[in-house]
Amino acid sequence: MNNPGLLPFAVLSNTSSKNNQLQSVASLIDSIADRRTQSNVMASAAILAGLVLEEEVIQRLLRRDIMRESVIYQSIMVEGRQEGRQEGKEETAREIAVNLLKEGLSLELVVKATGLTIDVVQQLQTAQSENQKE
Repeated sequence: MNNPGLLPFAVLSNTSSKNNQLQSVASLIDSIADRRTQSNVMASAAILAGLVLEEEVIQRLLRRDIMRESVIYQSIMVEGRQEGRQEGKEETAREIAVNLLKEGLSLELVVKATGLTIDVVQQLQTAQSENQKE
């Protein structure tokens, strides 16, 4: 508990109360003078605590405002945003493909227009046909 770099691991130690251990870790992290170190240790502690504690407990005990300054946290957020954008693009492409299929365009043209694979477009076409039967 005397080495800031090891604080994130404390909650993984053999202790009778992981919640109390994380609370102690949070207090020690709050006392770290260097803001960058503090934010990185806080984010690391949150990630490792997620292995043994519920998210609600972690959020209650660790300060999110400090974690947000961490390069680790920032990296995770950027990656999440990129994944979200990609999923949004794929969902939009699927919706466009369904509309094009409804208009009677060929599979090849739908693939070309949306960038989806032929397999995905065929699955959408099959799903559309099944929906029309119902």
